[in-house]
Amino acid sequence: MRRVVVDTDTGIDDAHTLLYLAGRPDAEIVAITSVYGNCSEEDATRNIGYVNGLLGLDVPVARGAAEPLRGPAHIAGYVHGKDGLGDLGRDRPLPRVSAESGPELLVRLADEQPGELDLLALGPLTNLALALRIDPELFTKYRSVVLMGGSGPYAPPGTLLMIDANVNNDPEAARAVFAAPRRELVMVGVNVTAGTILDEHDIAALRATRTPVARFAVEILDAYLDFYQNEWGRRIIPLHDPLAAGVLLDRTFATAWTDGPVNVRGDGFLWRARLMRTHDGLPPAFAYDPAPPTRVITAVDARRFVTDFVAVLTR
Repeated sequence: MRRVVVDTDTGIDDAHTLLYLAGRPDAEIVAITSVYGNCSEEDATRNIGYVNGLLGLDVPVARGAAEPLRGPAHIAGYVHGKDGLGDLGRDRPLPRVSAESGPELLVRLADEQPGELDLLALGPLTNLALALRIDPELFTKYRSVVLMGGSGPYAPPGTLLMIDANVNNDPEAARAVFAAPRRELVMVGVNVTAGTILDEHDIAALRATRTPVARFAVEILDAYLDFYQNEWGRRIIPLHDPLAAGVLLDRTFATAWTDGPVNVRGDGFLWRARLMRTHDGLPPAFAYDPAPPTRVITAVDARRFVTDFVAVLTR
């Protein structure tokens, strides 16, 4: 059993992740913290409340960062809809929230239950960086910290990667996270999530299931499909955040990984978190900052995970 604290910028695939975690018999959602990213922090909190209501889930919810450590927030409304759930006009009142901030809740739970909880970060890493300012040893108190973000090792020449949005939204926070001491830090990056595809057959299976969970999962998909059809010419989506949850719960979904230092580096346009290795395992051709080892997932059994994801949401 994994007892999971979820930090989320609750957009469409984040909502799918909460549905997946709630449907897995080996997972318990212990608490949820909100952060900006896919939508505003307030909308992320409203969406947490909506999904929790759908699931009948009563866990602590704490509001987190509304902007990065430095600079304005970048909100991905063009991907997830302005409200984060596809702009379907749902009534999403603010849920009851903790008097603690998101970072404060992350610290307190780790202090109260050291080694018992897993932290799953699905959005920009601002809350985690703020929590590390309170307790620099925070990650040593979680059983594991699993991040949806990063870009893996350097890709083979000529290969383009999807944007590393969660790192790009707050590179300063990401830098603090990858430099922090930890028990286990796992990076599930766009190098593996972009190829983990919910295709037309899988979406049809969700659509044919008339449970409230499956119906909601399909209804919020349209905005996401509208965006990703411009990538592939098909109405299909990558399961970015759900895959990170899957790897947290079942490490056999990951078929290859490398442990090593991760640095956050920019190219003048975008920021990425990268394992300081080339695709063939060599160090990069420049000096880089030392960092404690992060477990960087480099390959996954995408089809087996997608099959499990659909099975959980259609039970």
